[in-house]
Amino acid sequence: MSVFNQTEQDEVSYMKSIIKRLEKIITKLDEVINNNVKDLREYKNYLWENQSELDRAEKSAVRHNVTQAVLSSEAIVERKKRIRKMIEIPYFGRIDFQEDKKANSVPIYIGIHSYYDTEKNENVIHDWRAPISTMFYDYETGKAHYESPSGIINGTINLKRQYRIRRSVMEFMLESSINIQDDILQKELSSTSDERMKNIVATIQREQNLIIRNEEAKTLIIQGVAGSGKTSIALHRVAYILYRFKGEISSKDILIISPNKVFADYISNVLPELGEETIEECGFEELMDKQLQSKYKFQTFFEQVTEIIEKHDEAFINRIRFKSSVEFIDKMDKFFLYVENHCFQAVDIKIGRIPVPKEYIEERFKAYHRIPMRSRFEPIAKDIIRELQLSAPNLELTTTDKNNIKAEIKKMFSGNNDLSLYQSFYEWLGQPELFKKGKNRQLEYADVAPLLYLKIKMEGLKEKLPIKHLLVDEMQDYTPIQYKVLSLLFPCNKTILGDALQSVNPYSSTNYMDIQRVLAGAEVMKLCKSYRSSYEITNFAQKISKSPDLIAIERHGEKPSVLTFSSANDELEYLHTYVGNALKGNGSVGIICKTEKEAIQLHSILSERTDQVCLLSSESAAFSNGIIVTTAHTAKGLEFDEVVVPFVTEKEYNNEMDRSLLYIACTRAMHKLTLTATKKVSSILSDK
Repeated sequence: MSVFNQTEQDEVSYMKSIIKRLEKIITKLDEVINNNVKDLREYKNYLWENQSELDRAEKSAVRHNVTQAVLSSEAIVERKKRIRKMIEIPYFGRIDFQEDKKANSVPIYIGIHSYYDTEKNENVIHDWRAPISTMFYDYETGKAHYESPSGIINGTINLKRQYRIRRSVMEFMLESSINIQDDILQKELSSTSDERMKNIVATIQREQNLIIRNEEAKTLIIQGVAGSGKTSIALHRVAYILYRFKGEISSKDILIISPNKVFADYISNVLPELGEETIEECGFEELMDKQLQSKYKFQTFFEQVTEIIEKHDEAFINRIRFKSSVEFIDKMDKFFLYVENHCFQAVDIKIGRIPVPKEYIEERFKAYHRIPMRSRFEPIAKDIIRELQLSAPNLELTTTDKNNIKAEIKKMFSGNNDLSLYQSFYEWLGQPELFKKGKNRQLEYADVAPLLYLKIKMEGLKEKLPIKHLLVDEMQDYTPIQYKVLSLLFPCNKTILGDALQSVNPYSSTNYMDIQRVLAGAEVMKLCKSYRSSYEITNFAQKISKSPDLIAIERHGEKPSVLTFSSANDELEYLHTYVGNALKGNGSVGIICKTEKEAIQLHSILSERTDQVCLLSSESAAFSNGIIVTTAHTAKGLEFDEVVVPFVTEKEYNNEMDRSLLYIACTRAMHKLTLTATKKVSSILSDK
């Protein structure tokens, strides 16, 4: 059987011919744009010269033509951008597929975007999200199938190739009967990190492909070990959903709940690279504040974690732990039943001279049991008004009278103030000490979601949020009650991802089983292979926190170094030297401290000798490449070529929370990891 483009030289020639065809399209598009510009000029001149003679309908027709010409030009400009990207990287893979009962194989080239040649009436390049492309990710040479609109297509993959094309140059081609993606993957993983997260369409693995293309799960939970690419896979899943359900869902219909602005900026490049618009993101606190109409000052999650680290107040920890259990939701729901049965005290009222007995009002309150309690006042008032108009037809009620009726009914309910009612919940529990306000009446972070849950249960949602798919990253940092609130605000499909081992606050950490208890029917898919760090770094991190599911990829590098110094000055001098040497290279370095106070102080010290060290704090809004000083909390989700974790002493790292922070810090490293301490290293590392 003859092979299309048998040699690498044949492939290079073919690639160049494809690029020429794409360049011709650019030329034609430029001609269309120029014609549109001429048409626009003519329309405007015509409108200007004849405005006194044209009637309204004629002017409207000309304006419509102008609008259409503008829209057409905008669409063409977007198409040009896409084709220019294709000229740089036309495709990355190929399979030769022979359908059963057919004589010949058909070469299928796969790229980020599709290219259909209208002149030759053929699919030259297939989009990586197309059904036929899934065979590239799921199969090696041999029997394979894919699902088409007409049903399952069975056949055989006779050849599989992968290419590295950059700036229209084919750097290499690989062909094998084994998983050739591993070779490409090793090359990609051995390279230095980028300023932003990149697309990974050329190296998507089979287990990742299954997650990306999962259309059945209403709620999909991705439990992924550190470095498994879960965030990237989730974003590729979004790109797939936008492709698969084009016309039904757009980027404006998707929202990502991200841990911080730095992380949001870090991942902002992925969807545009895949030809999709960036989706909106917001933090959980920002969302809660908006839903609570900015009525309350409250602690942030970062401030909560900082307070635990710095003070380790057992009462504070107990309050957090209590409010982070699945059982906490059950207790609140039982309280709402108590409120329904005890907090509405109907009384007799008079409208003019006509009495309305409390029994009737009580009966109407119970009749509307399917409606949130505070939303019942208006329908009850309407029922009373209707009864009055039936019994006293001549009675005239003004708008003020009608509002007064509603106001009287509202007074009968003692649960109209959210904060007072929330505080009474703990009194009802017999544990008033579990609710405590901070300075200036600031709420603790653990109280924000329960307060909003109470508000929604009492009055319902004022408006539905126009979101069709919700993406929640760092799932382990959200509590069951927070998931309950999210499920009420967003009754749409969800993709939830994270890793139970990477919680910055173990006292409020949630695993996928807890989430399943709150979001019934949620499907769990696991990513167990760790791709980010070298084998040696992954093994080192495993000794800090063991993940039984983790499989380290066989990419070897330097063993992590644990260095001790006789004095703090010696340790700082080493860090100065390290930074000086790092500035001579082109890789990224993350110096990851335990607390933000330490990070700020260390950044100030290192900046005495160079201005090329950046600080990423809780206030930062953008990720920057190079040499970064930050905290484990802020570094979550990020990766660096090299990581230094300073001050790893027993005093600094000595409990389970510290262990979790240290694990997060170490797993940010791709190629090199160094830990430093003065005099004696933490016992968490003593056996490493």
